[in-house]
Amino acid sequence: MKAARLVVLAVAIGAGGVAALLAGRSEKPPEVKQEAAPKPATVDILVAKGDIPLGQVVSPGDVRWQAWPADAATGNFIRKSDRPAAIEDLSGWIARAPFVAGEPIREVKLVNAKGSGFMAAILPSGMRAVSTQISPETGAGGFILPNDRVDVIMTRRDADKTNTTQQTSETILSNIRVLAIDQAVEEKNGQKVVVGKTATLELSASQAETLVLGQQLGTLSLALRSITDASRDTTTPEDDKPSARGGVNVVRFGISTTTTPR
Repeated sequence: MKAARLVVLAVAIGAGGVAALLAGRSEKPPEVKQEAAPKPATVDILVAKGDIPLGQVVSPGDVRWQAWPADAATGNFIRKSDRPAAIEDLSGWIARAPFVAGEPIREVKLVNAKGSGFMAAILPSGMRAVSTQISPETGAGGFILPNDRVDVIMTRRDADKTNTTQQTSETILSNIRVLAIDQAVEEKNGQKVVVGKTATLELSASQAETLVLGQQLGTLSLALRSITDASRDTTTPEDDKPSARGGVNVVRFGISTTTTPR
């Protein structure tokens, strides 16, 4: 029995040695080296350090340089390599549109207001700021805020030949931007309504004439437009069309007159 056990033990040891030898000779799989992804090229551009509301005077503490992917830095962005003194150069400029924190600063949204008033500074070229009186009844209950879009509706009374008074209403201006309610030009401190007595509207020259005439002919009301269709312009001005007599055919609220040049 002892001899048999020794034989079995010897065979087991021999088999283990052979297995170890074969395992040692087996080739290890080649190690795959993972190459690190190349870092994208970056440039320093000027961004807003925090939120910059409409009308705020930009100071050096409101902006900072930030690394930005070079491929995504468009020509409208201000690069440090091109304008290293941009922070000092833009100090004192006014934001014509709001910036959010981290948004690249674009000069088209700023205006150099030196020598100009605030409202004149934020007005786009060719536009006018014209004010009209409002009340909670004529101003959508105070739910109109600066930068909303409105239609201007005129209501007037007309007397016919029988001295019967008739009231008529019509939209004289469409899709008009509200610049301010009284002295407020932006929503502040979570304010949801602005109940004021005066609304300042952004108008073209011909629209300004229409509004002023409408103030004399009747009562004006502002109708708030939905934010989903505020971008659609439904204005169809009838001004400045040449008449058959070579003058200008002026159409205002159903009153049509023709002026002939001298």
